[in-house]
Amino acid sequence: MTPTEAWTALRSGNERFVRDEPEHPSQGAARRHELASGQNPHTVLFGCSDSRVAAEIIFDQGLGDLFVVRTAGHVVDTTVLGSIEYGVEVLGAPLLVVLGHDSCGAVGATAQTLRTGEQPPGFVRSVVDKVIPSVAGLADFSDGPDGTPFADRLRTMHVRHTVALLRGYSAALDAAVSAGRLAIVGVEYDLDDGSARLIEVAGDVGEQPIS
Repeated sequence: MTPTEAWTALRSGNERFVRDEPEHPSQGAARRHELASGQNPHTVLFGCSDSRVAAEIIFDQGLGDLFVVRTAGHVVDTTVLGSIEYGVEVLGAPLLVVLGHDSCGAVGATAQTLRTGEQPPGFVRSVVDKVIPSVAGLADFSDGPDGTPFADRLRTMHVRHTVALLRGYSAALDAAVSAGRLAIVGVEYDLDDGSARLIEVAGDVGEQPIS
């Protein structure tokens, strides 16, 4: 697939999911047998570990379609980068999706820390520490002038920052985008209505992001 074709497949799958008309493709015995000798996913999906955001379900995809990497708050480390590069460089996926969502616990904990100085317990703090750079240069941590909660503003900034971070950290991903072999997109998922909206694009997927 091209990046545009991969995104179109995800977009169509999410629309089926929102309509409550999933096709559950590529999940039968024949598909299992086909994949036993190898995989060729069309998308690497890097998302949050939240139990409510299962990528194959919300995009109505099947076995072998998505190469999924998940961490709380979709925070990046070297193992994450290696996993993503494997999906793109070795498996040949033409699309990389960074998937955020509303009511994210990691983003909420970060917003709480920024506003009050209170630190979360244990190693949860390491997750918060990796989300905080997404708001570098922000003048304040208040709600938006239109009433948008700060946590929601932070979620959007964090998705966009992660798209830029992946391309900035990985020479392989940056080269793939520059060559047109890969597109990286930032997507926000709505837990209530099930929709996934495009908010950031590096490369070309045939659709402009929502500003």
